[in-house]
Amino acid sequence: MTANVTPTIKCRVVTHYVEDQSEPDQQRYVFSYTITIANLGQGAATLLSRRWLITDANGKKLVIEGEGVVGEQPTIAAHDEYTYTSGTIIETPLGVMQGHYVMTNEAGTEFHAEVEPFRLAVPNILH
Repeated sequence: MTANVTPTIKCRVVTHYVEDQSEPDQQRYVFSYTITIANLGQGAATLLSRRWLITDANGKKLVIEGEGVVGEQPTIAAHDEYTYTSGTIIETPLGVMQGHYVMTNEAGTEFHAEVEPFRLAVPNILH
């Protein structure tokens, strides 16, 4: 019998429109997002890199890739979580962001932890 060595990663996202840094008349909408990465597996997992696809309401797409998150490559113990806050700027008051983290388990096997699409929206823009 073999155990599954790939941790189960779940991501929760909370977004916030940063009104005081946005300039709607200049098509500049600033959003922050706080992501909690929960390791529901039996072993530790290390976040190596990230890849985001950000799409604004005009269909403009931006891909962002890089090492770690906010300058860190955290190792998340089994049944623990890691939370960070970052941000992005888009040209419309509505957009969507999605992506994944490249992670490794304790055996050094790489895997992707998906982040489901989440909305970037100025408050009250949608009913």
